Amino acid sequence: MSTKDELRQVEEDLERLRAENREIREQIRDMGATDQMEKAAVISQADEQVELIAGLERRRDWLLQRLEEGKG
Repeated sequence: MSTKDELRQVEEDLERLRAENREIREQIRDMGATDQMEKAAVISQADEQVELIAGLERRRDWLLQRLEEGKG
């Protein structure tokens, strides 16, 4: 896989994860008074996705740098 292809895949993954994270956070807001354990689990899932997003953003930045250096 070329660097450009990998960058495109990372961008697609970022877009998908960001959309999923927005949906999860909307669900949390819509839950209202519900089981606190369930709510905590959903918040934890959203936080884990934020970590995945940060990792993908670092990967994207590295790939962009690699392309700028002419290595891709």
